[in-house]
Amino acid sequence: MSSTPEGYFIDWDGNARDANDPGNGYFTEVDKIAKYVAVKHKNGTLVHEATFYPTLEAIEKKGIKTQFVPSSQPWGKQE
Repeated sequence: MSSTPEGYFIDWDGNARDANDPGNGYFTEVDKIAKYVAVKHKNGTLVHEATFYPTLEAIEKKGIKTQFVPSSQPWGKQE
């Protein structure tokens, strides 16, 4: 996987998050070609898989109703 490009993914709460800064101490690995985002815990454990979207408009174009949340907003399911 490549270094994290600019873009977005949908978290398990249905919110759009920045692929560069997912919050909760998580980090991401992104494969733009496969349109895949692996969200990992700081210890490397995979905690969420998602589709990569290059823009918020790309999410909307797919018919997904979501809102962008900043990394400071915690994920609903806490570790």
